[in-house]
This record gives sequence, structure tokens and C-alpha cells, in this order.
Amino acid sequence: MALDRPQMHDTAALARLMAEMPEYHSEFYKTYANHAPMVLVALHRIGGDAARMNDWFNHYRDEKKLFGPPERQGPLTAETWETAIGHRDRETDLRDFFIAEVDRLGIEAALAKYLPRLSPGVGASALHALMRMAYALLREDAKEVAISLAYWSACWLEMPKSTGAEPLTKDPAEVLARVAAIDVLHSLPQKELLWHNMMAVGEVPEFAPVVDWIKVDDKTVTRMASASIALFTATQDFCALHAVTGMHWMRIVLPYCPTPDVMLRHFWQGVASLMGSMGFPSLPSPETLDSWRKLPVPSWDEINAAAAQSYDEHDLSITFSCQEEMKLYGDPLYQLAAARRMGLVPDYT
Repeated sequence: MALDRPQMHDTAALARLMAEMPEYHSEFYKTYANHAPMVLVALHRIGGDAARMNDWFNHYRDEKKLFGPPERQGPLTAETWETAIGHRDRETDLRDFFIAEVDRLGIEAALAKYLPRLSPGVGASALHALMRMAYALLREDAKEVAISLAYWSACWLEMPKSTGAEPLTKDPAEVLARVAAIDVLHSLPQKELLWHNMMAVGEVPEFAPVVDWIKVDDKTVTRMASASIALFTATQDFCALHAVTGMHWMRIVLPYCPTPDVMLRHFWQGVASLMGSMGFPSLPSPETLDSWRKLPVPSWDEINAAAAQSYDEHDLSITFSCQEEMKLYGDPLYQLAAARRMGLVPDYT
């Protein structure tokens, strides 16, 4: 049986594990993102059975020393919830508020109401609040949607806002190249946490206009996805990995957002802010990318089997996202990059 066809009893096992996820904080040590609520779903989707899902979670929980959400400080209302934006210690209060709101409005109406306010902070927890929202929507899990809204709000990342300036380009890769040409960014020290680097870059005056550089149209998502997979295929960089998975998450969440242009601008602003963390790479030429597309690669079953045995949350995340993006775009780079991540092909660069 192919690995991407989980059994129904494994679906029940996933549901039991997911019922435990609200018992844990959305982040852990030093504000690293808790990937368990999302990666368990990815593991299930690529063929992990009940025993493997339990084994993976037990390992992750113990290795990361996951702990519970913060103590309640006081109830929030429609008039006061925004006072908790950016306050990680208010996550439980925000969870209570959004659970009630999603219950009252339903998933679609709740997201239509609150995502416009939250879109400029899409970099929350280095894009992982977006990740949690996407996986909640994959399962149509109302409680997880509410927790995702709380996570997004509590870990809000303040970045320069749009001024409405005229865009410079339709090409996301050109935005990255222009950011790489900002000299002052090359002297910024690199920090341990991605969101700290994003925030530091966001405070540089020369970076402020970047959010307005991209012209958003009906091909922007496709162009961003193409630039992201080219960047990751060339570098295997950790930040580039998040650009690829992030575009998968964006595709899932954007249809629920009344302000998709705002979310797209701030998402790519977040990717651009990590150019220094990536070492300011250049994207490969079209000719190089085409030559890589012709390389032999293992089957998805082989890639899934390798990823399903990994305890690295990012192996599972990138494998599932690459597979889903390839279904839409048909670009062999997704299969090649996932296989390279899993050590199944040699370094072709």
C-alpha cells in the first residue's frame, strides 16, 4: 500500500493526539515554535501509522520539554482583545476569546473578521502561527483555528507597514536581489532565533520600503512559490525551507483572508528580511534550474518513507509541503529538493 494513503484507524489515532495539543504552549524554550500540532498532521499525510505518530510525539515532547500554556490573566472581549496583541503571556486569554468567537461565528466568518487585522503580523513566531493556521484549516478543526488566531496575536511580529508607494516589480526574486543590495544589512549580527533576525532587519530604515516593492496580482502566489523552491533547491538553507513551506501554508490560508494582498506583501517582506540569515544568496539561472529538473530522483514513496522515520520536524514539514506544491505546480524541483533534504540524492550544485 502506498505511504500516502493512511488507514482510517490511523486517522482516529491522529484525532486522539490532536485532542492533546491544547494542553501545550504554542512555543517552548526561548520561544522556539512548537511544531507538534502541525507535524503530526504532516506525518499522518505522508503515511505515518498510529505507532509512529505516538512515537514521534513522545520523542518531540520530551526532547523539546514542552510545557503548558501561560496562566490566565483576565478575560478579553471584542473591545479589549487587541490590547493583548504582541503579549506572549496573554496567549491563554486570547485562546479563550477566539475559541468563543470561532464557536459563535464559525471558521470562515471568524477568519474574515480577524485576519485583516492580523495579516501585517504574518511573521508571528517566524511564520509558525501561519503554519498552525494552515494545518488547522487542512483538518477543518475549529478549536485549532481559534488557537492559531491566539498564537498569531500573542506572537505578533511588528514590521514596517505599507505606505501605498508604487511597486517596483512583479518578480519576487528581484525583491530579494534588491534587499541583498542594501549594504547596511550585511553588517547586522545574526541572532539565534529567526523572528529576532526578522525584527532586527525590520528596524533598519533602509528596509522599510521593501513591503511596497512587490506588485501583487493574480500570478503573485505562483511567482513567490517558484522563487521559493528555486532558492531552496539551490541552497538547502533553513530559511529558504520556510519560504517553500510558507507558500504552501499561504495557499491554504489566503482564501479565508479578505486582504490577501496585505498578507502576501508582509509574507514576502518576512522572507526578504531573512536574506542575511541565508547569506544573501543569488537565485540560480533558468538554465541551471532546467538542468536540475532533468536529474533522476527517488519516488515520492521513497522520500515519504525516509521522512516518516525522521525525528526532525523540518524533514516532515518540507516533505509534505513539497509534495503538495508539486501536485499543483508540477515542478520537479520540489521532488529533487525534498530528496536532497532527506539525503537520498547527492549534492547536485
